[in-house]
Amino acid sequence: MELIDTHCHLDCPEFDPDRAAVLGRTRAAGVVGLVIPAIQRTGWPGLLALCETAADLYPALGLHPVYLDQHRDADLPALERAIADHRVLAIGEIGLDYFVRDLDRARQQVLFEAQLAIARAANLPVLLHVRKAHAEVLATLKRSGVRGGIAHAFSGGEAEARRYLDLGFALGVGGMLTFARSTKLRARAAALPCDAIVLETDAPDLTVAAHQGSRNSPEYLPDVLAALAQVRGEDPAWLAERTSATARRVLGLPRT
Repeated sequence: MELIDTHCHLDCPEFDPDRAAVLGRTRAAGVVGLVIPAIQRTGWPGLLALCETAADLYPALGLHPVYLDQHRDADLPALERAIADHRVLAIGEIGLDYFVRDLDRARQQVLFEAQLAIARAANLPVLLHVRKAHAEVLATLKRSGVRGGIAHAFSGGEAEARRYLDLGFALGVGGMLTFARSTKLRARAAALPCDAIVLETDAPDLTVAAHQGSRNSPEYLPDVLAALAQVRGEDPAWLAERTSATARRVLGLPRT
């Protein structure tokens, strides 16, 4: 059984003490690929260096909307240069966040559209961060002409899910699915078309129920798969194959 973690911040300092051991356990758990999205420009060199150490680590570069005040105008041409000079899988983590108060929505929009333009020019998929802004993100995507990607930690409804799918996006599900109290999320995951779903951990954040209160890790991705199989009433091995195939399709990942 082979799994792909489509969203894992393995470059974060939380993994500095034992990153190699985490990777070893992750691979032993059947995870054959990890997509590592960026947050801000200062983290790009370390992220790229990490991904150059192994063929199963895939970098995505971008400017996260929550860290808006830390981004600079020069970061956008730097992003264009970085994706031209390095093996980059996607542009991300990018998007709109209307959940966090006092984040300038107009500035977020400008940054989002600029990064979508870069993705389109490079023919790269995008990894989306969306909170309380699905309508705005979907409208922007429709204008952008990007080739698709993944709506990370999808939290929208059925109509929004269909619109993402129509635009060539898959929908990421992660550790929150393992909590029995996540009734809306579990119902949504049960109702989505199988080929719409990809697995993720968002490690070190949003950990699974079995490790509540501790650091999340990509080695826990099988817990997400088990929860998805439970709510859908489907075979885990079959779901692993389907979700991995979807990840490969939308991100252009090679088969192992």
